[in-house]
Amino acid sequence: MEGEEGDEERLVPLSAIESYAYCPRQCALVHVEQSYADNLYTLRGIHVHERVHAGDEGESSGYPALRSLTVFSDRLGLIGQADLVELRPDGPYPVEYKAGRIHRTPAELQLCGQALCLEEMYAVPVPLGAIYRAAAHTRREVSLDASLRALCETTILAVRGLLRSGRMPPPTTEERRCRGCSVREACLPDIVRDAPRLRGMQSALFRPREPGAEEGP
Repeated sequence: MEGEEGDEERLVPLSAIESYAYCPRQCALVHVEQSYADNLYTLRGIHVHERVHAGDEGESSGYPALRSLTVFSDRLGLIGQADLVELRPDGPYPVEYKAGRIHRTPAELQLCGQALCLEEMYAVPVPLGAIYRAAAHTRREVSLDASLRALCETTILAVRGLLRSGRMPPPTTEERRCRGCSVREACLPDIVRDAPRLRGMQSALFRPREPGAEEGP
């Protein structure tokens, strides 16, 4: 993608990979509509990441490490921040930090995106990484294999298409994912899923007020 016009407009944030894999509508609300809002879960995540970047959170692996490292890939048009990258003898080893419950595939895709950036930046293979769960003080190693890499690159293309189009996808069919979502109030998944109710509300919203009718509060 290097050298093409409008490259900056097509850069995909690393965080958008995880968001899209979790729910494309959430990704659009945050990265297209700028409707991000904090709740208890996001504030916990912010606190953990601040501690990681300051060196106050996580386990000591014995390797030197870079914290809050900006990573990028010109080939993929990808940019973001890696929480922690251990500098091991055989190459960089990214560690993604999560505050509480981990949604496996979205988190692994975000980690894989970091690895793809690091491979391009350091010109060495990055076959492994880890996801650290702060609530349990445990880390799980992730094999960044060919299937995960292919899914990651497919997701990056999907995110870029979403950012270009500006279209709003429907809510996820996995309703349990809506619980605890920080953009639930902007998303209104229960209303949007109920087509008759949505049409009724849209009709009422744009119905002209009859002459002499009292205005609402």
